[in-house]
Amino acid sequence: MSKINLITSVLNTVSAPIGRLLISFIFLISGLNKIGNYANTSGWMESMGVSSSLLPLVIIIEILTAIAIIVGWKTKIAAFLLAGFCILSGLIFHNDFSNQVEMIMLMKNFSIAGVFLILVVNGPGNFSLDKKIGDKI
Repeated sequence: MSKINLITSVLNTVSAPIGRLLISFIFLISGLNKIGNYANTSGWMESMGVSSSLLPLVIIIEILTAIAIIVGWKTKIAAFLLAGFCILSGLIFHNDFSNQVEMIMLMKNFSIAGVFLILVVNGPGNFSLDKKIGDKI
């Protein structure tokens, strides 16, 4: 086996689980940070016109869907939820189109949503519970 074929084989094997970890880690950490900064996050949400009563739901969505995607369990459902979350939160919290930083944050949210939609279509790949148990959804 040539070196390039070996490298390609290794990348094909490990890219999906590493990618799932990297794309989900931001949501896992963000959800955990919201628990530690509950009062500040709640106040920020209220200042943006969003009821802080939604904060527990946001925390649950971020943490549980991130873990599900990392381990590859119900990946397509979790990825669909996080794609919607990214688009919705981007439009709610990053809608000052005159501010370049806010526009970049909105585009970041949309880009991450795009990655999650790729997971919805292609599934979790290698080293996933979905693949191990044969779950198609």
